[in-house]
Amino acid sequence: MMERIELKDIENKPIIGLAGNPNTGKSTLFNYLTGLRQHTGNWPGKTVVNARGEFSHAGTDYLLVDLPGTYSLFINSPEEEVARNFICFDRPDIVIVVIDGTNLERNLNLVLQIMEATDNVIVCINFMDEVRKKGIEIDIEKLGDLLGTPIIPIIARDGIGISQLLKAIDDLHNGRLSPRPKKISYDEDVEDSLARIEKIISQYIPEELNTRWIALRLMDGDLAMKEEITQRLKGDDVHRPLNFISGIVDMHPRISEHIVASLYREAQSIGRAVTKVIETDTKDWDSRLDNILTHRLSAYPIMISLLGLIFWITIIGSNYPSDALAKLFFGIEPMLGRWLLMVKLPPWLHNIILFGVYRTISWVVSVMLPPMAIFFPLFTLLEDLGYLPRVAFNLDNVFRKAGTQGRQALTMSMGFGCNAAGIISTRIIDSPREKLIAMITNNFVPCNGRFPIIITISTIFMGRIMGNRYPSMVAAFYVLVMVMIGILVTLAISKLLSHTILRDMPSSFTLELPPYRKPQIGKVLVRSFLDRTLLVLGKAIMVAIPAGIITWLFANMFFDGDSLLNISAGLLDPLGQLLGLDGFILMAFLLGLPANEIVLPILIMGYMSKGAMLELNNLDALRNLLLENGWTAITAFNFMLFSLLHFPCGTTLLTIKNETRGIKWPFFTFLLTTGIAMLVTFSTNMIYKLLF
Repeated sequence: MMERIELKDIENKPIIGLAGNPNTGKSTLFNYLTGLRQHTGNWPGKTVVNARGEFSHAGTDYLLVDLPGTYSLFINSPEEEVARNFICFDRPDIVIVVIDGTNLERNLNLVLQIMEATDNVIVCINFMDEVRKKGIEIDIEKLGDLLGTPIIPIIARDGIGISQLLKAIDDLHNGRLSPRPKKISYDEDVEDSLARIEKIISQYIPEELNTRWIALRLMDGDLAMKEEITQRLKGDDVHRPLNFISGIVDMHPRISEHIVASLYREAQSIGRAVTKVIETDTKDWDSRLDNILTHRLSAYPIMISLLGLIFWITIIGSNYPSDALAKLFFGIEPMLGRWLLMVKLPPWLHNIILFGVYRTISWVVSVMLPPMAIFFPLFTLLEDLGYLPRVAFNLDNVFRKAGTQGRQALTMSMGFGCNAAGIISTRIIDSPREKLIAMITNNFVPCNGRFPIIITISTIFMGRIMGNRYPSMVAAFYVLVMVMIGILVTLAISKLLSHTILRDMPSSFTLELPPYRKPQIGKVLVRSFLDRTLLVLGKAIMVAIPAGIITWLFANMFFDGDSLLNISAGLLDPLGQLLGLDGFILMAFLLGLPANEIVLPILIMGYMSKGAMLELNNLDALRNLLLENGWTAITAFNFMLFSLLHFPCGTTLLTIKNETRGIKWPFFTFLLTTGIAMLVTFSTNMIYKLLF
């Protein structure tokens, strides 16, 4: 049974659950009410994140729980199970259901399901400005009468209607409101069976639980609910009542269809009774844009162009801040060194802290922070605009042929900024199998730790050494080649996994195309920086600290006059030569496991036989150093390939471990990606030798 946090035992405050379909503005309302008094965390036993926050009104402090967006409470995904169990078993004092006023009929299905589970419901109709623009009239008073619960029209992003919502919360909490939510009436046979099942389970479960709703879920064939009730049944023979219930359900083989159909019919009837479309001169820009952005001929060029534009802005825009941060950190280094001398640390500890830990953190921050600070806001802007669901829609067919689904395209796109963030974003995928495939293959898109490596090597080798008249264009072409190879490998390995160890039919999923909306620039910047950039950077720093210590030890521990770094590189050199690389390159990647950003500095340190992490200030000097150590065009090409395909960084592996709650899949991902990187570079090297 899934463990559960009893919120009432932790917080002596009224508990409010915030529910709704995806893309209804539920999280916008949550952020408006709670401000900065919020935190996020996984639901116990699930890789589903929920946010909790606090707000005060009329002298009462409330705890608000932002439940995962879901289209129903019928269990098809972890998100639906989390929402269902919270409402049913954690018994919040109030449930606010946020619905999209422009799609009232579809959203009412979830409202009716929640009202079957609890009486204390408030319905918020969001996007009332868009409702008016589309010429839709909603009879709020009539809707309230039909549903038997308070109806509050709001525009969450502008705070319109929030005061009425707070008054309704206060009235409901203090007993001045007594909602009588509408309950669906089923046919006589179903109602008779419901009564019999309620009578059975009421003998075994606490009185405060909603026996009718639990009976409905059991009749619907909800296996997760059956397991939950099995754990809660009292008495010695827990299987006898469930077997009896199964016998009743078996007498009505189409009972599940009847329950679902009744809900949809009622939602349709209420929706049509309270809405009216009037004449409007407003142009349907959403449809016009979709005709372009999702058209089979124009969709892909636009997607590639937008992605290319984001990459270009990220690469160009991060150069100067990265350089400035590097100069800042290395400018501070002498002062830190003098302070360490003042405290009279042992020389070995002084060097580890200064030349190991500090320099590693310096390079990680200076290389990672600027690209993430640019990429994540740009990506979040596309999300806020409503374009990202169109990307998933456009790519769904391609990914279905690979045995997965279009949402993997969104997680893959997040991986361009940071693979760890890409792993976290796989929570949007319902199927555990397809979520695993997305996690394992996310490594094949170059993150902002590997992009600088690929760009640098492409610039100094493909652009300059090959002697082309247009070096920058040649360099850009090879970077694009690496990106395309990464995408192709993602699709190929997804298909391989879906037909072998993760064999199964691709799941179906509901992909809603929300209306295009004006992004909230300020909130986008804050959210992307706090929730994404700093989160990922913090994890990278935590794994980079031990990496700096280990790297310094390898470079400064000597045996028979040679450093451990040189000895290890010598042992790896035969394998490196087979892959078109060398031992120092492989050693740099191994020591760079915690963070890809430190691979190139470690390689330079090895080639220059220095005991501290370095980076050359001039690309020409770096090119000459690599040439002096035997680099050729195939070395550079295979170096970029290995950087693209090799094992994930420590932060990403740690994220996979946290998401899968074990070491099995991080270990498998490490072996699979390393094997693919070695196979591809070995094949490339052999082909090159045969041809040249």
